[in-house]
Amino acid sequence: MDVDVVIAQGRVTGTRAGGVSVFRGVSYAAAPRGPLRFAAPAPPPRGDVDARAWGATVATPPQRSPEIDALLPDPVRAGDQPLNVNVWTPDPAARLPVLVWVHGGGFVTGAGSITAYDGAALARGGVVVVTFNYRLAVEGFVALGGAPANRGLRDQLAALAWVQDNIGAFGGDPDRVTLAGESAGAMAVVTLLSAPGAAGLFHRAVAQSGAGHHVHTPDEAAVVAELLGRELGVPPTAEAVGAVAEADVHGALNRVLGTVAAGREPGTAPLRRLGVQPVVDGEVLPARPVDALRAGAGADVDLLIGTNADEYGLFVTATGLDARLDEAALTGLVRRLGPDVAGLLPAYRERHPGATPADLYRRLQADWFFRVPQLRALAARHDTAGAGRTYAYEFAWSPATFDGRLGACHTLEVPLVFDSVDDPWGRALRGEVPRPVVEVVHGAWRRFVVDGDPGWPEHGPEQRVGVLTDRVDVVDDPYRWTADLWAGLALS
Repeated sequence: MDVDVVIAQGRVTGTRAGGVSVFRGVSYAAAPRGPLRFAAPAPPPRGDVDARAWGATVATPPQRSPEIDALLPDPVRAGDQPLNVNVWTPDPAARLPVLVWVHGGGFVTGAGSITAYDGAALARGGVVVVTFNYRLAVEGFVALGGAPANRGLRDQLAALAWVQDNIGAFGGDPDRVTLAGESAGAMAVVTLLSAPGAAGLFHRAVAQSGAGHHVHTPDEAAVVAELLGRELGVPPTAEAVGAVAEADVHGALNRVLGTVAAGREPGTAPLRRLGVQPVVDGEVLPARPVDALRAGAGADVDLLIGTNADEYGLFVTATGLDARLDEAALTGLVRRLGPDVAGLLPAYRERHPGATPADLYRRLQADWFFRVPQLRALAARHDTAGAGRTYAYEFAWSPATFDGRLGACHTLEVPLVFDSVDDPWGRALRGEVPRPVVEVVHGAWRRFVVDGDPGWPEHGPEQRVGVLTDRVDVVDDPYRWTADLWAGLALS
């Protein structure tokens, strides 16, 4: 049946079924078209909203990995207004804690309307859930002349401001907002945790497989913009790039990302993993997030942060790279991370005797990109007097898919958080998930959103970590070897 709420924009009509009301495709900012394509987000239009169907998605470049695209496809939903939110609520008249979800996708792909992000189960557990789109790729993050930097981050801030202004009409409490995300979404969460403009917009944070280390300096961002302009044959300005067809811009960006990944062009070596990401612009993002955390940013926000035990199983096993990765390829890939990181390879060989080149690459690359940034974010929190509660986790359940070789890989836990494991998205990756594993993850996230405690001790001086499978095992200081080995090494 239909259900209505009224906000400042107008009357919003959604649907209600199974004890949950759902409102889809509600604008939180003006459509980024024409002169607004590369502008800061503008206020949303006024007028009644039919929110009974999904809104438009942001146009993005094609996934560069066909294997990952098949396993974790992005929805393509037509329409002119992609800057929209989706809301699930059990009771619009209540005042319940709120979860705002930031999707991942390397700041290049993804959407808030991926069906595995269905908030119905969390809503039935007493949480109002919000997902949203934000500008990606060139439109959201490439530093173009004549345009404000970090447009995608500005969209995220606009969505959070919309939540503060309007979530009460949907039954949410604006004073109990948890910002959560995975992968690039987690990087965005920690980035916003450090951003002055986000102060007061959320009160708890969850960072799944992403932390606050990998951002661009202005010089690095300029290299990406110059490469894009070269590919397009135009100056790297908003005006010139805006005159090029969207599909051509996206195709050019994918070629730039390939160039950056190879690291052979002048200035690309320091960029290493992500060619598109937030930039330290002195305004939205005054400093590298982990440095800002160490200086006290976000100290009043409770934090749950962690990684999966085998993050790079997605990028190595699920793509078939493990079958092609020999010693020469391993050496070449590790060298791209820089000479200091390449120098760690003998220590990994000694630590893991008998490991294949693929095994070693999975471990070292995952530590560089995921685990060490997480450890440094935790250390920054511990160095901050009066910081909020801080919890660490490792998701360690491994599926039977890919002959059991996948491990607890990147993104695997996301449908468990939402209790949407029957959804087709990612089903071929995870296979059948035992119900106790779902209940452990889903329950921990719901408890953290509701009362700030996922169900195991804080990280603290003992560096406790909750290891999640079909139960929670609390382990003290499980990453000492990794932390000691990487101490003092630059990641970017």
